[in-house]
Amino acid sequence: MISLFNASAITLLSTLLVWFTSFNVSRARYKYKIQAPAVTGNKVFERIYRVQMNTLENFVIFIPSLWLYAIYMSDTGAGVGGLLWIIGRIWYADSYEKDAKKRGPGFLISMLTTMGLWLGAVYGMVLCH
Repeated sequence: MISLFNASAITLLSTLLVWFTSFNVSRARYKYKIQAPAVTGNKVFERIYRVQMNTLENFVIFIPSLWLYAIYMSDTGAGVGGLLWIIGRIWYADSYEKDAKKRGPGFLISMLTTMGLWLGAVYGMVLCH
């Protein structure tokens, strides 16, 4: 039985979040009439686009950190950390779309979570195995 608190479930959920941000950019392109490859021309579109790009940038660091933590420390711990990352990214996206100046708390939660997973993975690899 798979739990929401494991790396496999978090990988699927976080991938869904990345897909959602991509879909949101496509929807915003249509709504604000921004033709590809342009990424400027409307402030709301630009924020939605930055949410997608920043989420992808974070995802590349998050996923290996999540899995290495799960392997070397705890799958359940990775799941809890991953759920926090997802919550932080959703908070970040919602805040940033409304007002770029309010994106900080969600960004901080996701970055601190990734840092914790990464440091835990290093600890587990170096000191525990």
